[in-house]
Amino acid sequence: MKFFRILVGAPLLLTVLPLAAQIPAAAPQDKGYWRASDSTARSITGDIAISGAKLTIGFSSFPIAQIRSLTSDEAAAAFDVAAGSPGGGNLYRLMVPAAKRFQHHNTLCGSDETQWMATWSDGRELNVAFFSGSSMPVLRMDVLENSTSFCGTFRYAP
Repeated sequence: MKFFRILVGAPLLLTVLPLAAQIPAAAPQDKGYWRASDSTARSITGDIAISGAKLTIGFSSFPIAQIRSLTSDEAAAAFDVAAGSPGGGNLYRLMVPAAKRFQHHNTLCGSDETQWMATWSDGRELNVAFFSGSSMPVLRMDVLENSTSFCGTFRYAP
């Protein structure tokens, strides 16, 4: 009887395995707990967590709203990634007061309120950029080079 079950199950298994191989892997996402992996992140934010509704830095949480997805060209302009790199990211609206201090009494955007956050993840690393100002940031290299609202970039690992 056991031999019969194996023979009946084998054709089903041979049918399901090729189908499972065709399912695309989940796109990298920015949600979850991330450890600071560069000196800027370690000295200013420390580890962070991103959920659908909030950004947590240390013991402080801030509501966030996802505005739109980023393109790989925007990620290349804002972060040190090659144009066309695999991954995914988002632009978020948030509000971090200028007076809010983090690691070593540092702020995210100096004396300005942090109002925007851009993310890009390839699954092995998360890049985050913070922006001040009420206008949505333009994520193009020529604009970011002269931007006064671009606060800085931070790198994290899962």
